[in-house]
Amino acid sequence: MPGQPQPLAPPAPAPDTGAYAQAAKNPPVELGPIRKPLKGKPLKRKAHVEPDDPYAQLGLRAGSFDIYPAVELIGGYATNPGLEPNGRSAGLYTVAPEVRVQSNWSRHEFKSELRGSFTGYSPDETPTLSRPYLDGKAAGRIDVFDGTHIDLGGRVLLSTDNPNSPNLQAGLARLPVFTTFGGSAGLTQRFNRFEIGVKADAERTAYQDSHLTDGSTVSNEDRNYNQFGGTLRAGYELLPGVKPFIEAGVDTRKHDLPVDEFGYERNSRGLTGSVGTSFEVSRLITGEASVGYARRTYDDARLDPLAGLIGNASLIWTVDGLNTVKLSASSTIGESTIPGVPGVFYRDVGIQADHAFRRWLIGTLKLGIGLDTYKGTSDASAPLCNCVVSTPGGTVADREDKRYSVGLGITYKVDRTVQAKGEFRQDWLRSNVSGVDYTASTFLVGLRLQR
Repeated sequence: MPGQPQPLAPPAPAPDTGAYAQAAKNPPVELGPIRKPLKGKPLKRKAHVEPDDPYAQLGLRAGSFDIYPAVELIGGYATNPGLEPNGRSAGLYTVAPEVRVQSNWSRHEFKSELRGSFTGYSPDETPTLSRPYLDGKAAGRIDVFDGTHIDLGGRVLLSTDNPNSPNLQAGLARLPVFTTFGGSAGLTQRFNRFEIGVKADAERTAYQDSHLTDGSTVSNEDRNYNQFGGTLRAGYELLPGVKPFIEAGVDTRKHDLPVDEFGYERNSRGLTGSVGTSFEVSRLITGEASVGYARRTYDDARLDPLAGLIGNASLIWTVDGLNTVKLSASSTIGESTIPGVPGVFYRDVGIQADHAFRRWLIGTLKLGIGLDTYKGTSDASAPLCNCVVSTPGGTVADREDKRYSVGLGITYKVDRTVQAKGEFRQDWLRSNVSGVDYTASTFLVGLRLQR
């Protein structure tokens, strides 16, 4: 009708991480087909033109912004939600609201996404596995001149460590929640095909106190830290839609307490370098991939540097009208609370393939693999914990946890506002430390309501 907003294909949210194998800081439960990220400026709204996908989310118009609210209601059964050897089974439920906002301006751009969830289990474990999750991002681009723009961003993450993490204390009544929030500001200048950008970033991570089963609490103040960093990136548009780049970054982490409860100085400095390329080839291949090297050194001389190869990727390949494939890769260096262990190197790779049996019926296959390396120590006085392994020769080897995941899912799009989903997922952990291996199966069904 005249005067009413016309349907618009929504900008897709940031890529999900459902294909990863229980990667750190991921939501406890997530299911569904590939979510394509938005690249570049939003498409102009055209009157009386239907989106290509007849089941696309319509969204709401609020002035010059398009808003896309949704909520997912998920129920299921997990054979080992605690991710431990011979863990007990439990039923589960998840309520997961989300909202996405996209500007519709001729110049400049703003987009944001807020996704939250609460997952509960019955019967629950000790520590309780029921926990919240929140992931919010906002990004703005200010077009200053032709070829010059300012990039601003903000983010917040609320989550917990995985239930089986060696970083957790014994005797917990519930998993302590941590919050990470921060922002960035950058400037990008384009000279014909050459582009160079610089970005400054600040972030804080803070943990709740741990509540123990005996009613007492333990402070996690020594885990709280601030991180400040900078990144320099240069790229060249080799071909239309193909832009190789080189990137270097430095950062420093400062903890609230100069030493942790075991007497180690956890402040550190990080250095990363990578080369890669971004893609936007006729919308068939979008995203970017890179490889590089990361190194983190610590103030405490007893903590060895943590270094190694890194790889990051978020690529979506639209094979044809029926098939879509996504490759995800992530490498991060996390903090550790274990005496003598400087940190944890997390590496994750996931691949997800969607096949449309019909436009309203999508089948999904997910494969994931991850490797967590708990760096050993040269500190001979450090106790031999379950994060390092004593070899027959008397030396100490790093603990390595290998995570594997396979998932099968189906999504039935009833109409533009309702989707029904189901998924089966199998997870394994195999470690060179005895007594921590687990196998877990999860069965999920859900309903997505969107506007």
